[in-house]
Amino acid sequence: MSTQADPRVVRTRRLLQDALLELAREKSLDEITIADIADRAAVNRSTFYQHYADKETLLADALDEQAAAAGADLTSPDLVLTPGGTTSPDLVLRYIRHVTAHADLYRRALGEHGSPIVTARLRRRITALTMTGYALYGLDETELKIPVDIAAAATVGSLLGMLLACLESEPPPPPEQIAAWIWSELPRPHG
Repeated sequence: MSTQADPRVVRTRRLLQDALLELAREKSLDEITIADIADRAAVNRSTFYQHYADKETLLADALDEQAAAAGADLTSPDLVLTPGGTTSPDLVLRYIRHVTAHADLYRRALGEHGSPIVTARLRRRITALTMTGYALYGLDETELKIPVDIAAAATVGSLLGMLLACLESEPPPPPEQIAAWIWSELPRPHG
């Protein structure tokens, strides 16, 4: 049995994603309506709802698709953490380059009036990287002095804050610097 998606579904989702991304470059996410997205994609509102429950999920999917197309999917099996690694993996740098290339959109999506779904997905991905790092280095509650999930939440909050601050900087730091800063904050063995 094939698990390949229906090409019509893929095409319609792509149209909706592209429409939202275009609109998000023109105005704030709060100002964009489902009708705006459907009109831009040249589909009915009912077609929108056949594919997405809301525009936040559409935005999250659109950003995920763009990251994957740029070879920057943080859930990729290509992202391998190794003990003693001091430089950020190419995948992390590609992701930061992707984010900075679309800085306006990510500022809006991750900012104060942004998308909780986009933020939650990115939080989950960074949490997974952080937990992988803790396991790789054998960092547990005894070593960390706090529960592992609380330590991970602190790291993830810091990294999201760092990313947003970099995106809001004028001029923004180069992607290589942002990736290095983020990588330096991920779990490492102490001492």
